[in-house]
Amino acid sequence: MENGIEYNAARPGTKNEGTQSTFPVVDLTNPILQPWAREELKKLNDRVLSGRPLYSRQSSCWPMGVPGFLLYVVNPVYFLQTSKEVVLIAQSDHMVRHIYLNAPHSKRPKPSWYGESVGHYEGDTLVVDTIGITTKTFVDNSRTPHTDKLHVVERFHIIEAGQTLEVSVHIEDEGAFTSSWDASQRYVRADHATLQEVICAENNVNYFNHEIDPMPQADKPDF
Repeated sequence: MENGIEYNAARPGTKNEGTQSTFPVVDLTNPILQPWAREELKKLNDRVLSGRPLYSRQSSCWPMGVPGFLLYVVNPVYFLQTSKEVVLIAQSDHMVRHIYLNAPHSKRPKPSWYGESVGHYEGDTLVVDTIGITTKTFVDNSRTPHTDKLHVVERFHIIEAGQTLEVSVHIEDEGAFTSSWDASQRYVRADHATLQEVICAENNVNYFNHEIDPMPQADKPDF
């Protein structure tokens, strides 16, 4: 992984036939869902099937969590490498993850939006282990819930002569799922642009009165 490399999330091609896209309806028969998680998803299905929208939390400027960070697919993600950490920056609202290299997890990490990520290299693969992810986040854009037991391991590996970054993800959460499961994401390399200032909350006006989540607000400054 090189310093300052930028990757754009690869998206499969779609054919535009003039139809309006729909909101996700999940498969409630999935056998790995714990009963309470299935019930939460059923509520969301019922919402969509009744004609109400279900935009992603990202559209309202909320952090996506982990592994949801890998779903920032519209804007690029930048990778900054130092001797002690790898910093991942999603250009959309400058969402930042810190991956601390060759360091142990805290005994009791305080829950946070992107959890506590520690990493190490196995050859040319960056292996990232993340715990301590707040339950305010979801696992994916379908708003699949998780518990405080969520444990995510990501393996970042550059393939195809440096033009593609492949991320293999292993997810464990016995509180929400009956078994572990795996997913993957691919990014294509893009060297044509520098990091842009993209502020989600500015001029974010709901002109069409869509039913969207309110934007996050802090009761007091962080500094």
